[in-house]
Amino acid sequence: MDHFHYRDGEMFAEDVAIAQIAAEVGTPVYVYSASTFRRHARVFREGLSALPRVHLAYAIKANPNVAVLRVLADEGYGADVVSVGEMRRALAAGMKPQDIVFSGVGKTRAELAAALEAGIGQFNLELEEEGVVLAALAHERGLTAPAVIRVNPDVDAGTHAKISTGRKENKFGVPIDQAPGMFDRLAGRPGLDLRGVACHIGSQLGDLAPLEAAYARIGELVAELRAAGHGISRVDLGGGLGVPYKPGDVMPEPAAYGAMVARVTQGWDVELMFEPGRVIAGNAGVLVTEVVWVKPGVANPYVIVDAAMNDLARPALYDAYHDFVAVRPNGEKMTANIAGPVCETGDTFAMNREIDKVVSGDLAIFRTAGAYGATMASTYNSRPLVPEVLVEGERYAVVADRIAAETILSAERVPDWLQK
Repeated sequence: MDHFHYRDGEMFAEDVAIAQIAAEVGTPVYVYSASTFRRHARVFREGLSALPRVHLAYAIKANPNVAVLRVLADEGYGADVVSVGEMRRALAAGMKPQDIVFSGVGKTRAELAAALEAGIGQFNLELEEEGVVLAALAHERGLTAPAVIRVNPDVDAGTHAKISTGRKENKFGVPIDQAPGMFDRLAGRPGLDLRGVACHIGSQLGDLAPLEAAYARIGELVAELRAAGHGISRVDLGGGLGVPYKPGDVMPEPAAYGAMVARVTQGWDVELMFEPGRVIAGNAGVLVTEVVWVKPGVANPYVIVDAAMNDLARPALYDAYHDFVAVRPNGEKMTANIAGPVCETGDTFAMNREIDKVVSGDLAIFRTAGAYGATMASTYNSRPLVPEVLVEGERYAVVADRIAAETILSAERVPDWLQK
């Protein structure tokens, strides 16, 4: 459920007309619903209510806007970050350092040091050398780094290859059969408090079976580590639950996920950590765009919109589907291709799709754009960086400005030897 709906034939975000935002802010523009973020955050938490000890850390990469993070901080969420930049966003939004988990396969020494000095709550280690370096950095500062080892359980999530992270050929995690030896070697190092293990097998999961298989392997690993004398107090189960993009899509409910986790983890006696991202943010945002032209095509016309692959990269990256609907539909339909103005054939959002009939000047939205939308945006083709708007009830505010091409150009320099 989201809070984007038609009222008297016109699309609204909560109680604000999309057309009003477009008129006052311009297009393309991302529009987020605070009430949808709040609802999804609460539904996910309630789905895990049967679990005795739970820590929730929102995966900031899904949507890092600091206003969005403030909404989720108000809901009691911490943060899962993959860079110091994301950590600083979390702190700026009021998230507590001890509620921040630092994930990622390429954390630099400078990032590890900055996160130590900020006092974050957990480092997810991706390789043994990282643990050695983290321990040394902590020890020389008189600190102790709380950490877990991220393991790769070699489970295929059954999702798109570019967002799958749990197969043995993926770059993430330590092969699960190598984790006990790594744990043995790292556990006694000064400066390191090794508390448990983590796993995350991918994103946009529509089936709980791969997650259950991965968690079962984690349970076996926990038992093996305890038998070897290690204290295990935390298990990080990652995120990855999918959201419906297409009409008719059915995804696992958080309650079903929570019931599966409760069954698999019974008797583990650990704090369970979760990093939901897309499932919180996906349906909480839309990308508003204006039709520039309806260009005749060989088979179907091309609906050329002012949003492009630099604003919403997922279709170009993953052939991802985003529902496209008119802001003021007239009841008629057309079959068309939808494309943006960027000089790439890949700047195509849909081919041969039945959509609301639109003409030049009409407004439309790409639905389910709250996750991996603005966060992936670029200035390709020297286009402005897309702005973001947050709506709550009858109020809305621009929470990220449109960064004009002129502003971007002003940051560039011509060296002296090329000056004439």
